[in-house]
Amino acid sequence: MVERSEGRTDLAAQAAGIDVVAFDPEARVWVTRAGAEAGRPGLVPVPRLEGCLRADAGTLDDDADDFGHLVHEVPAVVLQAESADDVAEMIKLCNDYRVAAAARGQGHATYGQAQVAEGLVIETSTLDGIGPVTAGQVTVGAGAVWSAVARQTLRHGLTPPVFTDYLELSVGGTLSAGGLGGQAHLYGAQVDNVLALEVVTGTGEVVTCSPTRQPDLFHAVLAGLGQCAVIISATLRLVTAPETVRHFLLPYADLETFLADQRLLAGDQRFAYVEGTAEPDESGAYTKYVLEAVAYGPPAGPARDDGALLRGLRYDRAGQISAQTLGYFDFLNRLADGVAALQQEGFWSWCHPWLNLLLPGDRVAELSRTLLDGFAGQDVGPGGVVLLYPLVHRRLHTPLLRVPDDPVPYLMAVLWTLDPADQAAVSARTAANRVAYETVRAAGGTQYPVGSVPMTAADWRGQYGKLWEEFDAAKRRYDPHRLLAPGQHVFTA
Repeated sequence: MVERSEGRTDLAAQAAGIDVVAFDPEARVWVTRAGAEAGRPGLVPVPRLEGCLRADAGTLDDDADDFGHLVHEVPAVVLQAESADDVAEMIKLCNDYRVAAAARGQGHATYGQAQVAEGLVIETSTLDGIGPVTAGQVTVGAGAVWSAVARQTLRHGLTPPVFTDYLELSVGGTLSAGGLGGQAHLYGAQVDNVLALEVVTGTGEVVTCSPTRQPDLFHAVLAGLGQCAVIISATLRLVTAPETVRHFLLPYADLETFLADQRLLAGDQRFAYVEGTAEPDESGAYTKYVLEAVAYGPPAGPARDDGALLRGLRYDRAGQISAQTLGYFDFLNRLADGVAALQQEGFWSWCHPWLNLLLPGDRVAELSRTLLDGFAGQDVGPGGVVLLYPLVHRRLHTPLLRVPDDPVPYLMAVLWTLDPADQAAVSARTAANRVAYETVRAAGGTQYPVGSVPMTAADWRGQYGKLWEEFDAAKRRYDPHRLLAPGQHVFTA
């Protein structure tokens, strides 16, 4: 916690967000400039920083919340970092006095994953630089959002291969989780397209790692949920970008046919992007399905007519079909207008108890039908959606991104938006998420850990399976006091 001095107003500190200048190891409190000037003994000065260490109520309250609005753990202090050295020096100080710390990008977690009670939150949004595009790669700060990365690389006719559907997420945030999107059947996840990382370990060491340079750390950080290090920057692989894309929305009335056509497209690669949704019918049952498929045009792909692209697909010809040509960035950024409307209407600040599960492909029809039947009559809320789409296992190389042992696993993501005034419904949804997770786990599935699913220590051991001991060893090596990212509960559950 931060101790504030009584009866004195430091206008300079107020303007700077109540700068924290010292730590009192005996009282275990952070001390502002005003408190330090009062002459209390035994204070440990904070290191010289390029950024700012803040403890004003507004900053602490912001970082005690996230997009889920379900968990609220108030930190003691917040670092708005400007460099790797800022992060390193503060983590060293935290190590000395056993203060927990966690990195926060855009605050888009849904279950307190980037929160840390009475600890240090490291805001990486200020580490948003985007380096020059050279030799088919670019190095970007952990706080850069994917929309900005895309805009910069497209000036050179290049693009990261894989995007999450929503572009205003930080690079460090998605690389800590995995980064799945509709291009993953071709290119793997975002973590599979990282060439190198600059990180600060849990001991405060600044390290550049890659598949050939400290590979154990590299593989412990990618999809590692912030457990071993804080990502400072990432060097990303780039591919040729199309100028335009052909975008299709194809209706289906039968789940098995929908899934089979998705599997077909994941294998024959005629489309660079394949996703899909399940939608309720008039009775509220989830019996309507829409396959979303996107073909890249020149220079990234060949010019093909619609007949060739849709050949062999068994969609409902009598249903509502959409086919349109879009600019490539317009396609990537297709959610922007809808998000802006949700923000304007106030729904963006509602609770988001999301459910993200990875289903084994050989049981996807059975499992998805069971889960969808459980959602019958339940509105996912404004802007909510039920996603269901295939991945290709051989494209997914990152060890800590745990997917079912199946050639074509599927992601089911139920993106709920619930009224915060109805906390009973929010709590019930979180509990139902847990039941859904247990159903999928029993069938050989896993959790994609960006949602709102309570997890026990045994769950995490099961999630990582044979890699658990290796992950635990990396934690002990690079974060020996287990101070990083406690909100994930991987090693503290």
